[in-house]
Amino acid sequence: MRLASVPPPQTNAGQGQVLVEVRHYSLNLREIHLAEEGGVPANLVLGWDAAGVVVAAARNRGESGRTSGEFGPAVGDRVVTHSGNGGWAQLRSAPVSNMAVVPDSVDLAAAATLPVSATTALGALRDAGPILGRRVLITGASGGVGRFAVQLAALGGAYVIASVGSQPRGMGLRELGAHEVVLGLDGIEEPVDVVIDLVGGPSLVEAFGLLSLGGTVESIGCVSGQPAVFPPYATVGPKRSLVSFTLPASLSADLTTLIGLLADGRLTAEIGWRGPWERHDDAVAALLSRQVNGKAVLDVS
Repeated sequence: MRLASVPPPQTNAGQGQVLVEVRHYSLNLREIHLAEEGGVPANLVLGWDAAGVVVAAARNRGESGRTSGEFGPAVGDRVVTHSGNGGWAQLRSAPVSNMAVVPDSVDLAAAATLPVSATTALGALRDAGPILGRRVLITGASGGVGRFAVQLAALGGAYVIASVGSQPRGMGLRELGAHEVVLGLDGIEEPVDVVIDLVGGPSLVEAFGLLSLGGTVESIGCVSGQPAVFPPYATVGPKRSLVSFTLPASLSADLTTLIGLLADGRLTAEIGWRGPWERHDDAVAALLSRQVNGKAVLDVS
């Protein structure tokens, strides 16, 4: 990856798109893996998550096809945005359906951590059903998604078990709401009702075996990069579920909810690495070597 000059993004205000001057963006491990795997056009601007200030608002399109009246965030509004690419830039185009206004009381850098990680955690926990009083296991709990999942599960009234790969990676998780912090899955003796799995591979297989009757594994990642091989008959027996997960088409409502929790002090954006975007190589290296507890955020100059 490199810093370079590219043409400004194409924005269609009549199709509900907003032009944003980016101040901060956060990295997601999957984005880095996509770049490593190749197949990305040389001049494509990557980046799913970004926060900044609106410089051109969206406009309504009437029955005649003509545009009139602005809608969504106004010029000058501070916003957090999500889109399929384009976030690692000074300007990004994003749809109104995937952004939320950020109040002055919330740091824009903190808001930039939310679009993929926090909405994934929120959506997976919602899909798992009511969690009040249930035992919720979160694997890969030290990363960006995991730390949001720990907090949101605790807010939902769950008994939260946070699984991490090493003792240093577990630092701060109890303060975020985890009732137990375990290395791998060692020491979990009672069945769990819900697993939010970010690790995949053998850990996913083992976590499935820990489920109680009617329990569910929400598969939302695979940071191990390893296949999950189930032994014969491991999936036969009392009803348990392995469920896949993906983000919905529109994130505005969830982003607004999460911004509100940040503003109220009920949710914390854990930023484990932050620096200027000229240091993108350092940020990527720290993320890939598992040196970041929480999110990596780059500041755009």
